[in-house]
Amino acid sequence: MLPERTCAGCGAKRPKPELLRVVRKASGELAVDLRATLPGRGAYLCSTPACWERGVKQLARVLRADVPVAARKELRARLEAAEAQTPYALRY
Repeated sequence: MLPERTCAGCGAKRPKPELLRVVRKASGELAVDLRATLPGRGAYLCSTPACWERGVKQLARVLRADVPVAARKELRARLEAAEAQTPYALRY
């Protein structure tokens, strides 16, 4: 059985490989963690634009860090690029 995680955007529980992980590194930088192996506090998002919109707004609470508007926009662009470049089957 695959471990489940909760989407920060919609609150749905899904198998871990179906979600994209966003991590706050020790330096405070936010990164999209495609393999879910980077150290740091993480949050998971579904791969739908609606969840990204809601989830990016929730990241400050979930990751326990300030997420300025500019960082939210950059992260949204990174999520879209990561989803476009990495098919689900290759992430894990």
